[in-house]
Amino acid sequence: MILVILAAGKGKRLKNKTKNVPKCLVKINKRSIIDYNLNFINKFKKTILITGFKSNLIIKKFKKNNNIKIIKNKKYQNTNMVYSFFSAYKFLQKQKKDVLISYSDIIFDQSLFNNINKRKSFIFANTNWLSYWKKRMTMSDIKKDAEDLVVKNNKLISIGSKINDKLPKLQFMGLIKIEFKNIKKLFIFFKKLKNPKIDFTNFINLALKNKIIELYIIKTNKFWIEIDSKKDLQVSQKLLLKRH
Repeated sequence: MILVILAAGKGKRLKNKTKNVPKCLVKINKRSIIDYNLNFINKFKKTILITGFKSNLIIKKFKKNNNIKIIKNKKYQNTNMVYSFFSAYKFLQKQKKDVLISYSDIIFDQSLFNNINKRKSFIFANTNWLSYWKKRMTMSDIKKDAEDLVVKNNKLISIGSKINDKLPKLQFMGLIKIEFKNIKKLFIFFKKLKNPKIDFTNFINLALKNKIIELYIIKTNKFWIEIDSKKDLQVSQKLLLKRH
């Protein structure tokens, strides 16, 4: 299996923190975001880092690691993470292996690696998300920012709808496993959409609706944080001090 980390974005909501470094290299307690996941990354024989903003800094950091391949999304300023992922399409077709896609602004329990071969194509979904999100934002902001997940018999039916009243039991963690046989199907579907700025949750939702792919759910209550804002950085500092 190949790990693909999507690290092309700047992370504008972090403001001055990403003025000179890409989001994945922003430091929390003197360690960069991506450093917290190195044990997980090192479990893979091959990892692809999709870069964009300040790509040279990521190249410099990992230049001695022969297991990491850097692919730059040259259009990162006008595209989104789906486009970034398919920047690696030609390479992935040659490798003929399943792929685990990871957002680069998340930190998670490294033991999740033990689950990646238990299903076919799936997403990780966190059951303990609300207690964490309450540390990040107000309840009104949670309702604006959280995304609904509809699940039936451990299969994902839809993802990305806005919350009305009832909060969902799960939140998508930014980790997706795609079987090799589905990569080409998704690439063809992406090209038909003609929307290089589509985000991953909306893309997944459309792929489900159009029966391009079936996705299972792996539920977990294990540690997971995402860093989108300066408030997230403050919360993460405290949570990570308890773990490291």
